[in-house]
Amino acid sequence: MSTVTSRDGTTIAFERTGEGPPLVLVDGALSHRSFGPLAPLPALLAPRFAVYAYDRRGRGESGDTAPYAVAREVEDLDAVIAAAGGSAAVFGLSSGAALALEAAAGALPVTRLALYEPPFSVEPEDTREYDEQLARLVAEGRGGDAVELFLTSAGVSPEAMAGMRADPSWAQFEAVGPTLLYDHAVLGDGLVPYERAAMVTAPTLVASGGESPDFFVHAARATADAIPDARHESLDGQSWGRVAPEALAAMLERFLR
Repeated sequence: MSTVTSRDGTTIAFERTGEGPPLVLVDGALSHRSFGPLAPLPALLAPRFAVYAYDRRGRGESGDTAPYAVAREVEDLDAVIAAAGGSAAVFGLSSGAALALEAAAGALPVTRLALYEPPFSVEPEDTREYDEQLARLVAEGRGGDAVELFLTSAGVSPEAMAGMRADPSWAQFEAVGPTLLYDHAVLGDGLVPYERAAMVTAPTLVASGGESPDFFVHAARATADAIPDARHESLDGQSWGRVAPEALAAMLERFLR
């Protein structure tokens, strides 16, 4: 493990794996470099890339500094890119895709941008009740309940939820539960950020699973349409919440090659 210091003094932990052109991975909600769907990617991509996996602030071995702002997370990513040599390709998944898009729109030195299912909406939704509940649970120190609210809202069944809470890994979910507010902030009003997307100049790939719900497919297509130099790709056999690391690795190798 290595660390960099972000602009506000926060320590950001990262790990480099492999040799080649630099690629930075940006996790989605509840994940960090050793816990989540992107954790297997460095080993899969190491033969072709220098993969930089980092813990977003408030997660894993990275620090945190109040008050939170999306701009601070962009600065964290900027610090990791600087450690990678000053410019890098960036891949973000879910809310990590939204953060990666914001970073590229903000003129960070992103050479190529790959996004998997940024969870934007194409139509306005009333999320006020969810927003208030999430903020209250985090404020009360109920990280596990915040995670349960997030997952059940995303469609996880009560039976599956009970199994997750009984699993030893649940403690890791609880630990990062408060950072759900950060992911919420990254998504803004939840709509596809057309104006910010139009500012992205890096060649971009926006992917969705071939078996994903229409919500994610429509969002991915709309995001790709909003970025000047972007295309959409559908990954056969993949879906939201169960995308194979091997499918992501193959997609990234095709795009970055």
